Amino acid sequence: MIKIVNEEELFSIKGGTSLSSSFINAIATGAKIILEIGRSLGSALRRTISGKTC
Repeated sequence: MIKIVNEEELFSIKGGTSLSSSFINAIATGAKIILEIGRSLGSALRRTISGKTC
């Protein structure tokens, strides 16, 4: 059954603030990607400066 609420009750509604495991997993995956990009750029820069490749 649908309950009709007034404007005062609408302002008092709280919800949707919990962190889900999928959101935390997405943040961790994003951090891993950023870290890997940094490592790749650092390695490329080091090889370019030193002039050595393997």
